[in-house]
Amino acid sequence: MEIKLIALDMDGTLLNEKKEISEGNRKAIRDAEARGIHVVISTGRSMATLRDLAKSLSLSSYLVTVNGSEIWDEQGELVDRNIVHNDLMTWMYDLSKTHKTGYWATSTERVFFNEMPEDLSTFQWLKFGFEIEDDKARETILNELRSRGEFEITNSSPTNLEVNAIGINKAKGIEKVCGLLGITMENVLACGDSMNDLAMIKEAGVGVAMGNAQDIVKEAADWVTLSNDEDGVAEAIKKYVL
Repeated sequence: MEIKLIALDMDGTLLNEKKEISEGNRKAIRDAEARGIHVVISTGRSMATLRDLAKSLSLSSYLVTVNGSEIWDEQGELVDRNIVHNDLMTWMYDLSKTHKTGYWATSTERVFFNEMPEDLSTFQWLKFGFEIEDDKARETILNELRSRGEFEITNSSPTNLEVNAIGINKAKGIEKVCGLLGITMENVLACGDSMNDLAMIKEAGVGVAMGNAQDIVKEAADWVTLSNDEDGVAEAIKKYVL
């Protein structure tokens, strides 16, 4: 199996706990690109919160953002977008108020934290997130979300839930990028740490979990690398690409 594309999550994976990209990880990425490998950021973040970090890497490939809801080309032009309908966003917003949870909501223009616009229809929405410390409350909300059968439900930490349009996840985003590049998922090395990385880790030719990953992600991976504070991404690239 020849690796032609590396898909990297950001938070908890490429970024260390200081939210920085280490020089070790930067060098491994540069070395991979020098060999003609496409390096693609695949993140739950929006383009607005990713742009500066991505620019600092000088990558010459696509970006998959908001858990696969959007794909951007190397010129920063939008290639694909999948929205969550306003009525579903309103229902989730009401659910968060009922259970008194923290929340955030990602639109195509900005991210709202624990606040929402008066008229949700003035925005196009990509994702809704619940921040829930209480395990019982989180399970209750998860069951309510599942009962609708209209959402893709993951997380980016053990205390949250991330909700995208049904069928939208990082794996689907990477698969679309592969199609644009004329390669397959078998040619992908994917690295991540959370539930929103699980699909791409399972579907990639090689799925790598970070040393700090959630247990379910480690169990699904082909290999577990070092933590995000120990240049785990660089170790994976060295093992499978360099």
